[in-house]
Amino acid sequence: MRLTAFSDYALRVLMYAATVDDRLVTIEETARVYGISRAHLMKVVNILIRAGYLRGVRGRTGGFALARTPEEINLGAVVRATEPDFALVECFVAEGRCLVSGCCKLPAVLNEALEAFVTTLDRYTLADIALTRRDFDLAASAGTASGD
Repeated sequence: MRLTAFSDYALRVLMYAATVDDRLVTIEETARVYGISRAHLMKVVNILIRAGYLRGVRGRTGGFALARTPEEINLGAVVRATEPDFALVECFVAEGRCLVSGCCKLPAVLNEALEAFVTTLDRYTLADIALTRRDFDLAASAGTASGD
C-alpha cells in the first residue's frame, strides 16, 4: 500500500500546523520547512480547509491553522479525504481489462488488506503523531549541518 504524495503532504501540513500555538502558518513557511513546492501545498491546504481540518485566513497577513484539536483529527478520515481512490490493481476500476476479473479471488484479498490498512489509520489521531516545534527546529539545523 502506498499513499499518494498528496496525502503525505496533507499529513505533514497538519503535523506542522499542530506545532504552532496561536499563530497562523503560511504556505510559504510550510513549503520551506519541508522543501515542498508551494503550488502543491496550496492545493493540499485548500482541500484540508474544505474538509474542515484547517481554517484559512485570506490576505497579506493570512495563513492557516488547525480547525479542530489534534485529538479530533482522525488519520484514517484525512487519508480518505485526500486519496483519489484506493484502486490497488486494475480490476478495482470499472474500465479494467483483466481477463479473469470475473472469477479472480485476488480482489477479495486486496480489499481485506486495504480495510486493515485504513482500520489501523482509524485508530490514530493527529495528536498521536504530533511533533513539537523543537523537533522541526532540530531537523532543520541537522539538514543545514549536513549540507542539505
